[in-house]
Amino acid sequence: MGETRGREDAGGLRRTLLALLLLGIVGLAAELLLLEHTESFQQWVPLAVLGASLACALAVAARPGPRTLRCFQACMALCIVAGVVGLALHLRGNVEWELESDPSLRGPALLWEALHGATPALAPGALVQLGLLGLALVYRHPALRRHPEPEKP
Repeated sequence: MGETRGREDAGGLRRTLLALLLLGIVGLAAELLLLEHTESFQQWVPLAVLGASLACALAVAARPGPRTLRCFQACMALCIVAGVVGLALHLRGNVEWELESDPSLRGPALLWEALHGATPALAPGALVQLGLLGLALVYRHPALRRHPEPEKP
């Protein structure tokens, strides 16, 4: 009875995580579109990653089989990578801007100004967060368990 209850709890938690993930994906995509984050190829990358993630998340909701879950895991890993790259790009752009404004800035003062720069330096971290949430969703998912081979006589 306890094992059945644990599976029910895990299923409910997975549905909640999936709902939060879908809300985050749609919300972040809407935010990027409202900000017109579409001026260059680099700015389209997070939108493409979010589109793929939305498709994979909907596939997981419809049919959470091993292949679907592996594809979903790949999309979530892609979210994490795109988020880390985005953090670096935002910070680099802000550093360049700050150095143009004040070439004497160095070290912690430069970092501080770059973090407060025109481009939200930490905003791409939202992609990292969504990727981690998605990976938590499929952690120890029953459809990914390997069934032991039956013993041969």
